[in-house]
Amino acid sequence: MRIETHGQQLEVTAALRDYVETKLARLQRHFDQPFDVRTQLSLDKPDHRAEATVLIAGRTLHCDAAAIDMYAAIDLLADKLDRLLMKHKSKQVDHHRGESLARNGEFVG
Repeated sequence: MRIETHGQQLEVTAALRDYVETKLARLQRHFDQPFDVRTQLSLDKPDHRAEATVLIAGRTLHCDAAAIDMYAAIDLLADKLDRLLMKHKSKQVDHHRGESLARNGEFVG
């Protein structure tokens, strides 16, 4: 997983960059294949805003969060991305796998 962190009219310090990487590292557990995450941190007075775009297997997923400080916004963003990736992964699972066996009467369940 590759994480790019950019700031819009905001300097991204090493501490912010490390915090984003540690928070978003847990997203990797959902998928085996590598994917890219592009985060953008900005200041919308009085709120701090964190946005992320995830590029995974030809799909683009976008999420944003706003909070009173940047660290809280990054926490909210990580939680939203986690839920979004879990939802995306559940859509990828084929729910009709055993349907043909059940129709033929070979599978009783």
